[in-house]
Amino acid sequence: MFWKVLLGILIVAAIALVVLYFLGRRMQKRQAAAQEQMEAMKQVVSMLIIDKKIMRLKDSGLPQAAIDQTPKYMRRSKMPIVKAKVGPRIMTLCAERDVWDVLPVKSEVKVELSGIYITAIKSVRGGTIQKPEKKKGIWARVKAKVSGKE
Repeated sequence: MFWKVLLGILIVAAIALVVLYFLGRRMQKRQAAAQEQMEAMKQVVSMLIIDKKIMRLKDSGLPQAAIDQTPKYMRRSKMPIVKAKVGPRIMTLCAERDVWDVLPVKSEVKVELSGIYITAIKSVRGGTIQKPEKKKGIWARVKAKVSGKE
């Protein structure tokens, strides 16, 4: 009896792994195609960054067509949103997380733009791109306190 239950669980687990393998391969192909399309549409644009926030997609002010094209599971998650002046227009754009971290507010930058998605920073007018300091973990802070007192 015990072996039959164990064998049944193993068969179900093996089937689940095979299904996940093929779904993963299909998703990888889709992502590669989307990345290729973004590379083809990429252009360098100069813009003035007005504001940047991490907010839900439906609250971001992006066009409804862009919100409708995102998958359902992504609509409720928070994304890095940038409000910028591109030429005479004020636009709401999405950014990659690592790009969003180093975007300076209230300054003019040249970025690679693919549709409404900021993919990279090329240059900052009147300065350099500074990466933010990584937060220290609790153990690093404790170790620094201990070594500082000795």
